[in-house]
Amino acid sequence: MMQRKKTRQIHIGPVAIGGGAPISVQSMTNTKTTDTEATIGQIQALTAAGCDIVRLAVPDMAAAQNLGRIIRAVNVPLVADIHFDYRLAIEAIHQGIAGLRLNPGNIGGEDRVRAVVHEAKAAHIPIRIGVNAGSLDKKLLAKYGKATAEALAESALQHVRILEAQDFYDMKISLKAHDVPLTIDAYRLMSQMVDYPLHLGITEAGTPHTGMIKSAVGIGALLAEGIGDTLRISLTGDPVIEVRVANEILKALGLREYGPTLISCPTCGRTAIDLPSIAAEVEQKLAGIKEPIQVAVMGCVVNGPGEARDADVGIAGGKGEGLVFRRGEIIRKVPENQLVSELFKEIDAILKSKGEEK
Repeated sequence: MMQRKKTRQIHIGPVAIGGGAPISVQSMTNTKTTDTEATIGQIQALTAAGCDIVRLAVPDMAAAQNLGRIIRAVNVPLVADIHFDYRLAIEAIHQGIAGLRLNPGNIGGEDRVRAVVHEAKAAHIPIRIGVNAGSLDKKLLAKYGKATAEALAESALQHVRILEAQDFYDMKISLKAHDVPLTIDAYRLMSQMVDYPLHLGITEAGTPHTGMIKSAVGIGALLAEGIGDTLRISLTGDPVIEVRVANEILKALGLREYGPTLISCPTCGRTAIDLPSIAAEVEQKLAGIKEPIQVAVMGCVVNGPGEARDADVGIAGGKGEGLVFRRGEIIRKVPENQLVSELFKEIDAILKSKGEEK
């Protein structure tokens, strides 16, 4: 892991981004923003999963005017996603939004940009400049022949200069593509060119099965190089899955402690219990826990406790039975059908003791 690049710090509501602040997790609702109840419910589900910032689509004035109702009902900062109509951005600010996602080059002339910047400055609202490979300006595509890292960076800089010309510096930048190497190259280039915080993502990454792999490779590579201050995983479907994947990526790199970490061996010829089913059951039961705890599910007693000695608690299977252990020390032997229940007795005891220590 390389040392994180020091970027200037901005705030979306109470959440600090850049300047050495913890990397924050973002997602986006897929409900209609005019559907107050459904949108609030999804925001609450995202927050429960560990989301720090939630973005909402604002395609029209009805959606913009409904933001206030949603903002007052949730406890997480919200960002309005704006395209083309500067009036939507101004209305979102008046409604109390914590941040804007827009490109100043596509909301009209200088007077309209100036109007948005004036309102954003007064309300201390940051703006994310979001550049996507699939929607690059035709002039840039003609100049570079296709979407390249240089084209993405130049596009972002064009938008940055528009805001800087208005003496506005409260911004962060994203440069997304579905192509992983292209995205990595674009962020590397941008990181060398500016000190604004960077919002990481692989856009249109696909379904959870393939999308989480592309996201882990691309975003993980950048984070390991010290690049990135906040991130969003883009997957087709339930956005709650995006948050879970984001947290797992950050946990894998030692950048966040959140919820349980499951250590599970891949099985081999020594495995004498139904390890896949047991591991799946344990993973499902762990889903509601928010406290950091390492849990191991190992296939055999030959190496299990030793290989998972750093785990807070774990089980290792034998023939029709298994061992329960803590920090590599064997506690007791139990029948196979009691392994999961005995494991969770230990988990409950550990979490209770951690709660009493706070």
